[in-house]
Amino acid sequence: MLRLAFQKRPPLINRILVNTTRRCCRKRRLSPFLFLLNSISRGGMGSNSDDGVRDPNSNPKVTKFRQLMSNHNPTDGWQKSWEEGLTPWDLGQPTPIILHLLQTGTLPEGRVLIPGCGSGYDVIAIANPVRYVVGLDISTSAINKAKEWSSSLANAKYFTLLAADFFTWQPTELFDLVFDYTFFCALDPSMRPSWAKRVSEILKPDGELITLIYLMNDQDGGPPYNNSLADYDEVLRPMGFTALSIVDNELAIGPRKEMTTGRTIGNARESGGLYFFEEGSKSKRPGKEKLGWWKRNCSSL
Repeated sequence: MLRLAFQKRPPLINRILVNTTRRCCRKRRLSPFLFLLNSISRGGMGSNSDDGVRDPNSNPKVTKFRQLMSNHNPTDGWQKSWEEGLTPWDLGQPTPIILHLLQTGTLPEGRVLIPGCGSGYDVIAIANPVRYVVGLDISTSAINKAKEWSSSLANAKYFTLLAADFFTWQPTELFDLVFDYTFFCALDPSMRPSWAKRVSEILKPDGELITLIYLMNDQDGGPPYNNSLADYDEVLRPMGFTALSIVDNELAIGPRKEMTTGRTIGNARESGGLYFFEEGSKSKRPGKEKLGWWKRNCSSL
């Protein structure tokens, strides 16, 4: 029986507080580059994501993508998917929740890494004088696409886009934040311990990890693969990470807001200001996409 303890939080749409302790909570400054959103909008970049289909098993583009991946090794498969424009996960814009964190001043400052950055929308949107962002993707086609539309932007000196393998790339400096936007669920489950180890290696001792978690338990293969909150906790906890906050992503795109039927992440009960989730419950909880905030070396929640 797995028990995960997370702090009770106010509604996400109002504000996200990552911790209430003096040691692990600090005020964030607002970004001076919110005008980039207008630049992205004027670029006319359409979204390929989901097409209104909640279940990836039922999405023709996902089916075709999975067939492509099954015929290639992972590196070639991701490269081929971008070459053919077969990217059903690509929103065609920055992730709404990351913009919300930016606008409310809750996004950490310093050096930020976004693995699997794809077209680079999130990288460019949050890069500014107080936040240097590195976008990493194994596909050179994805990185070239990102560079094409972003190289002349006003904040170009505050971000870098690199074609590299997250698991072998060696950064010159450690990071204050890693933002994982469904990168975890795109990896074969056998690679998850290596993912957690790599995150631990490239973060500063007091670094933070934000995970946008696309919960699934009904997939026939992948990517994306089935995953649960317990899967994250299982590989992150041995690396010293604690979940400071895990909440429904109220700003998820429509198809990703719905929870799958059947077994879910569990019941919630409140005790001492904390929510406890017990694995194996049959109850339904709202929200298929979760926002997780993790930190190492935090003495108390």
